[in-house]
Amino acid sequence: MTSHLNSAFYWLFSDFLTHVGFLLALVFMADLLRQRRSPTSTLAWLMAILLMPYVGVPLYLLLGGRKLRRMAGRKSPIYHAAGAGTDDATALARLLNWYGLPGAKPGNRVEFISSGVDAFERILKLIDRAQSSIEITTYILGLDPTGRELVDRLASRAEAGVRVRLLIDGVGSWRVRGWHLERLAKAGAETAFFMPMLRMPFRGRPNLRNHRKLIVFDGRVALAGGMNLAWPYIGATTKGLWCDVSLEVEGPVVSDLSAIFASDWAFATRSKPEPPAAATAPERARPVVEKGGVVQVVASGPDVAGDPLYEAILLLIFSARRRIWIVTPYYVPDEMLSKALVLAARRGVDTRLIIPAHSNHLTADLARASYVRDLHNAGGKVLLYRGEMLHAKAVVLDDSLAMIGSANMDIRSLFLNYELALFLSSAREIDAIAGWTEDLAARATHDLPAAGWGRVLAENVVRLLSPLL
Repeated sequence: MTSHLNSAFYWLFSDFLTHVGFLLALVFMADLLRQRRSPTSTLAWLMAILLMPYVGVPLYLLLGGRKLRRMAGRKSPIYHAAGAGTDDATALARLLNWYGLPGAKPGNRVEFISSGVDAFERILKLIDRAQSSIEITTYILGLDPTGRELVDRLASRAEAGVRVRLLIDGVGSWRVRGWHLERLAKAGAETAFFMPMLRMPFRGRPNLRNHRKLIVFDGRVALAGGMNLAWPYIGATTKGLWCDVSLEVEGPVVSDLSAIFASDWAFATRSKPEPPAAATAPERARPVVEKGGVVQVVASGPDVAGDPLYEAILLLIFSARRRIWIVTPYYVPDEMLSKALVLAARRGVDTRLIIPAHSNHLTADLARASYVRDLHNAGGKVLLYRGEMLHAKAVVLDDSLAMIGSANMDIRSLFLNYELALFLSSAREIDAIAGWTEDLAARATHDLPAAGWGRVLAENVVRLLSPLL
């Protein structure tokens, strides 16, 4: 009798789960069609849910959210749409103004940092010199000697009365525990995790990560770019360091960067946003260099309505006339971005894509292969960097703009993560980044891997599933 009851219960429970799974699949499919996703992303998720429901449904629960959803929806938008700009502004300025982004600011001192050793030394010096505040956002905080040295220096400044706030991502720094930060806590520094998954596994969004890298000192000087606060991104010696870049800026644009930190910090700590620390508004608005660097801050992510960074990149690619040079560790674009670069190459623009010969993610290398081959066949120059791992993210467009930031040229960075970029439109900065890019190109090769039928099949499967990666 008991065995019959157990058997009946098993089949009823199994039937119940089947119906629940079917209903969830219908709900998620309707949600997918409602969202403004790319056709490729929508198709990939639909196939996963329909063909592999026991895998696709749980994955969508964890990873499917794109823009403002649940916990991420509680974060106040950084920008508020302002409408079209004036007719005499550039097309890029009008686009970014429509999204409410602060305009480009002149009079900034800008230093291009292309060495992890140089970046590490600068950060330590700026920490030691800070008088009132240090604000840090990083995706990865290392538990290695680099990370420990930074924590010790920050703790020393906190003990000296400097307000230290450290914000680290809950997934990027998943190995960091409270006791790793005990030295900071005892010194009076403040720390927070951005959407910690281990503490709130069903409330966070593992697909929506804070990938921004930003340090603001006294509200006057800031570092931003692609370098995490860990080895192999930065360190005391060059041995084993990856190739990465960052910018040090001082001047009016720092207030825009500090405002982004304030927004991220308020969300992570569930507090009210505070005004940028240290420097007063008139001082921040004053140029530090007459006719200095012109810099604009462009953030993207779930806390930004629409996709201003992605759309700005598309606009600049379509309008480029002379050159489009892109450096990125991971190249998994959507179809629109891929087509824009292919068309640029076909119309004679010097289109260069510099990527690592082998990145630290095999799936990303497989997913990029067909896109890389499309660009190569269109006449673009695909350059494989064979030195240390290339983790830098940089773009040079004509002689009018260069971009340094945290975003990779992939679907995750452009549509999911919280990202940060600096647009530079002064000749000095553009020339410096272009020169560095040419040095990279000189150490790269054009040898694309042979494309046998087996490899092509694997590449196409991964390309189809790339929106899920």
